[in-house]
Amino acid sequence: MLLLEDVHAYYGQSHVLQSLSFNITAGEVVSLLGRNGAGKTTAIITIMGYLKPRGGRIVYQGSDITGVPPYRLARCGFGFVPQERGIFPSLTVEENLAVAANRRRAGRWDLQAVYGLFPRLKERKSNLGFQLSGGEQQMLAIARALMTNPSLLLLDEPSEGLAPIIVSEILSTIGLLKREGLPILLVEQRLPVALAVADRYLVLNKGQIVLAGPVTDPAKDHELLRKYLSV
Repeated sequence: MLLLEDVHAYYGQSHVLQSLSFNITAGEVVSLLGRNGAGKTTAIITIMGYLKPRGGRIVYQGSDITGVPPYRLARCGFGFVPQERGIFPSLTVEENLAVAANRRRAGRWDLQAVYGLFPRLKERKSNLGFQLSGGEQQMLAIARALMTNPSLLLLDEPSEGLAPIIVSEILSTIGLLKREGLPILLVEQRLPVALAVADRYLVLNKGQIVLAGPVTDPAKDHELLRKYLSV
C-alpha cells in the first residue's frame, strides 16, 4: 500500500534520512521507533510532502507520490495527526472538524461518527480549541484526521505528554481503527503503546532502519527494544 524505497532527505546540508526503505501493507499497523533525533518525524513529514526527498521514491497504492504536496496527498486518502496536533485555537471543536471534512471521499466518518468515538468532543463541541486540555486536543486531532475518511493514517507521537488514562483511550481508539482495517503508521516513544497495537515494528537510527520484526510477544519485544533503544 505504501512503499518507501531508498529515500534520502536533508535539512540544509544535514543528511537526515539515509536510504530509508520500508513498506506498509493493507490493514496493518506499523510502529516506527527510535531515539530522539533518529529521523522518525522527518520520515513522516517526508511521506506527507512537507519535506521533499533528494533521492529515492515514495509509492502509494501503485502511484509515485514522491514530492507531492500535502493538500494533494490528503485528497488521495492520507490522514495525518502531527506531533504538535495543529488544531485551530480560535475555532470551536465542531468548526475544527467541519473544515477537515472531505466531501470528495465517501466513508463512514462524519460528525456523528467521530462524536460516537470521542463523546467528550461532543460535550465540548462549542468550546474553542485553546480551551481544551491536552488530551482533548489529541482526540480532536485524531477526529479531524478521520473526518477526511482516510485510507491511511499517520500518527506522530499521539501519546506525548498525556496522562495514562488518556493514553489508554487513545490506544483503544487505535485498536478500533485497526480492527476496522485502517492501515496506520505510528511514530511513538512509549514502547508499551507502540507494541500494544502494532503488527510490526521498525527501529530507526541515523535515518536508517536498523531493526525490524513482527510483534509476537509484546513483553519479550519490549525487553529487546528497551535495551536496543536505551541511551
